[in-house]
Amino acid sequence: MAATSLPLPNVGGVGNPNFDGNPAGSAMPAAPGTDMTGICFRDQLWLNTYPLDRNLVFDYFALSPFYDWTCNNEQLRLRSVHPLDTAHLSKMTGNEYMLSEVMEPHLFVIRKQKRDGPEKTTPLLTYYILDGSIYQSPQLCNVFAARIGRAIYHISKSFKIAASKLEKIGYDVADDECAVVEPKAGKETIDRKEVMRVDHILAQLQRKLPPAPPPPPFPHGYVPLVTSDLEKVPEDRQAAEPQLSADPIIDQGPSKRLKY
Repeated sequence: MAATSLPLPNVGGVGNPNFDGNPAGSAMPAAPGTDMTGICFRDQLWLNTYPLDRNLVFDYFALSPFYDWTCNNEQLRLRSVHPLDTAHLSKMTGNEYMLSEVMEPHLFVIRKQKRDGPEKTTPLLTYYILDGSIYQSPQLCNVFAARIGRAIYHISKSFKIAASKLEKIGYDVADDECAVVEPKAGKETIDRKEVMRVDHILAQLQRKLPPAPPPPPFPHGYVPLVTSDLEKVPEDRQAAEPQLSADPIIDQGPSKRLKY
């Protein structure tokens, strides 16, 4: 159902050049820029006067600086045809606006595209009206550039922090080497978090390493000494030296020493 578009308000005494017949000396409004993501448009007076629905949303969009006065929709408005009538727009060529997504009355998505034929269109820009405020959607390349730039910033910041930590560790090692010649005046404080972090890293490395191989077997006929026997060997030898000289062939250790 086609609805007649509303006439644009005459702001500041300057009329619409299209409705005024574009008299000589009146300049056509400049075409909107490609990147206008930094601004938004909202006309509270219009919102208080008219309902924001799919029939009147284009008239509200035409008040914003995002609107291109040279589009095909404006030509339909001059002929008192609804500017979003696809039956008429499909027969024209050039830039046009299409209403792609609608969630009345909160969200309207308008796509600007270039029409080269009835079935051939090229998307150019996208705008959305959220609760009466009109915004331009950022292009996908700009979104990727912003996300990549933010990721690079955080990565470079983390590398700077890591480099400062490594420089601090290098200074501590150099101070330890020079401690014999020049003792430190003050006692350094030990960061327990750093110590726990280093212990955690070493424990992880130890768990990743394979287990130690078993020790090689003793030679045939060799009897290993117990630690308690090793501690008693010097005392037994001191007590046995004045009594009897040990025979190297007979004496095989504290466990086989002759008793008198």
